[in-house]
Amino acid sequence: MDYALGIVAAAIAMVAWGFGDFLIQKFARRIGDWESLFYISIFGAIVIFPFIYGQLPALVSNSKILILLLATSVVLLAAALLDFEALKEGKIAIAEPVFVLEIPVAALLAFIVIREGITFYQTLLIGGLILGLVLVSVRRFKLQKRMWLEKGVALAVIGSIFMGATNFLFGIAARETSALMVNWFTSLFLAVVCIAYLAHKSKLHKLRIDGGKKAGLLLGLCMFDNVAWIAFAYATVLVPIAIAVSISQCFIIITVLLGIFVSHEKLMRHQKVGVVIAIALAIALAAITV
Repeated sequence: MDYALGIVAAAIAMVAWGFGDFLIQKFARRIGDWESLFYISIFGAIVIFPFIYGQLPALVSNSKILILLLATSVVLLAAALLDFEALKEGKIAIAEPVFVLEIPVAALLAFIVIREGITFYQTLLIGGLILGLVLVSVRRFKLQKRMWLEKGVALAVIGSIFMGATNFLFGIAARETSALMVNWFTSLFLAVVCIAYLAHKSKLHKLRIDGGKKAGLLLGLCMFDNVAWIAFAYATVLVPIAIAVSISQCFIIITVLLGIFVSHEKLMRHQKVGVVIAIALAIALAAITV
């Protein structure tokens, strides 16, 4: 039953991240990385606080847990800013396939650090799933060599490594505390850092104006992103981190489909093949994990 709930949580994270990533692509370009990250974080910190209030005394008295949560927050800050900047650069068609690197990075860290292994068949399915997601993400194969050296791609590679590490640390922190606690702590940390940076840059007034103009889009972005992280944290508690990351990473399919139905983008033949492969293998992975 626990594994089944973990798979459901990972699927919820997949859907929420799909919508959230689609909105981030629109919002971050309009108001900026730090502004977007602040709104997402302060929303999470406020909404989650009533549910973790009773856990604070135990948290404050445990220095090891505080260090773990702080490390998770720092790595998440770096990963989020790198990913936001990569998306804002306008090279999404090239950068998106790189984000799949999060899966092997998180799986490798889980294996090396906590010796959390997965079966041979799960490994094969995850490998096929990664291939399917790459096919879904790649819009065209005729890429010039210099395009892979552009800023957006470099940021996507580094961001994916950091995000893979974040996924691993999130899983560990959620197991040591709770899914809500790790989300609240990281959200509060990011909100404080972002507001300090924006105040230093004298952008607080602009932050309020932009938030008022884009209130509907902003609310949707905050809700989807926070739901995704909470669901993902629950998933990592109930199933191996590699499985939780692999299934939730299928949000790329959701993002691509939203591009088709909302932005009227066309799905190429190889992308259709990738969608079928990724969905089929994700279902198979979930089935043998439960």
